Amino acid sequence: MDHLEQKILDLIDQNREEIIAAGRDIWTHAEMGFKEFRTAGKFADFLKAKGLEVEEGLAVTGVKGYLKGKGAPGTTVALIGEMDALPIPNHPDANPETGASHCCGHNAQVAGVIGSLFALTDPEIRDALDGNVVFFAVPAEEFVDIEFKKGLMEQGKIGYGGGKCELIRIGAMDDIDIAVGHHTDPAEELVLKNNSSNGFVNKVVEFHGRKAHAAGAPHRGLDALNAATLAMHAIDMQRESFRDCDTVRVHGFISRGGEAMNIIADNVTMEHSVRAKNIPAFTDASEKFDRSIRAGAVATGCGATINTMPGYLPTIPAKDTRVVEEALADVAQTKGYRISYHRADMHTTGSTDFGDVSCIMPLLQFGTGGYRGTLHNPDMLPIDEELAYVATAKIFALVAYKLLKNGADAAHALIESYEQVLSKEEYIRYMDSMKKVETIEPKPLPLLD
Repeated sequence: MDHLEQKILDLIDQNREEIIAAGRDIWTHAEMGFKEFRTAGKFADFLKAKGLEVEEGLAVTGVKGYLKGKGAPGTTVALIGEMDALPIPNHPDANPETGASHCCGHNAQVAGVIGSLFALTDPEIRDALDGNVVFFAVPAEEFVDIEFKKGLMEQGKIGYGGGKCELIRIGAMDDIDIAVGHHTDPAEELVLKNNSSNGFVNKVVEFHGRKAHAAGAPHRGLDALNAATLAMHAIDMQRESFRDCDTVRVHGFISRGGEAMNIIADNVTMEHSVRAKNIPAFTDASEKFDRSIRAGAVATGCGATINTMPGYLPTIPAKDTRVVEEALADVAQTKGYRISYHRADMHTTGSTDFGDVSCIMPLLQFGTGGYRGTLHNPDMLPIDEELAYVATAKIFALVAYKLLKNGADAAHALIESYEQVLSKEEYIRYMDSMKKVETIEPKPLPLLD
């Protein structure tokens, strides 16, 4: 480490209590995607307290602060923290006002970006950066609460369901050259996250039937729940047609299933994700999902509406991760943490809208632990706030510094090694092409009586 890297670690250590307090505060005030108004306000307050130029209300709640002001010359590195949580109201620390819980660990991301401010805004460190740093709190990474997001789309408030996807669409990522992201990983201490991941499309399906008394006159009804049940069986029948190499996953739930056990359901809603390792594979699986829905509708005489929403793209690993590996080693050396490496030959079947970012610009990702339990489950709890929040802040700050020191040589090398998958314009065309609504009209038989 050079003397400024050591200074980065020292400054963050000196402000560790405020960083931990920020992580705790966000943990206990979890908010759902595109509703993170309190979190966004807290993040903006930290930026303004450091005298940064701030943009707010990006993609509804996103907040963006510039270390050297908007338009400053040189390469721009964005440190990105996700603000949203998950609908897990039975978590012991769930926000009673929202029913949300940070079982995704996104509070650690935001705390880490906040913590990096204490180092990177130091005048000596800031002046040593040959480029700009953006501190970015972004909304809605978790693709849940889909009917709410669908409503925002119908109102024209957003175009896509993922926060980073929407930020790309509106141009809020246009002035960023390199993105740096973080993930919480309860099974690890420090980890290089440079593996690929699945992409997906999302489905909201409504089956339209006809009410009737379920015991006294079921022949008068069209059972939308039966249509949904049959469709899910048809989806199961597709699974053997998916190639193992494509890591296809089709999963979901019935969000509205009827009104009472003795009433034939006339309106049933399903929400599903269709995931795979590459775009052709999840496009294929998406078509097989749709024909399964048609089968359920046709067999029962019900109508159906299939609303396909673009989800996320597969993550493209970076070709040059040296600065992240160095930052992990620096932090591990001072605290004795264990480092793990998820390299480009690894693949995970989950998805993140960091995948979309990776398709248009270089993306560096790392992970920290400090939690126990399982991600996206009510048993997940922070148990080591130093690792969860403070170490995260150190790595964010060190990666930004290492990229931009010495004439930003490392940043230029990373950009040179990057092969863009899609331009912004191509990305928007693809995402818009995946917005589809198909309607299957009901075809009831004549009533027997």
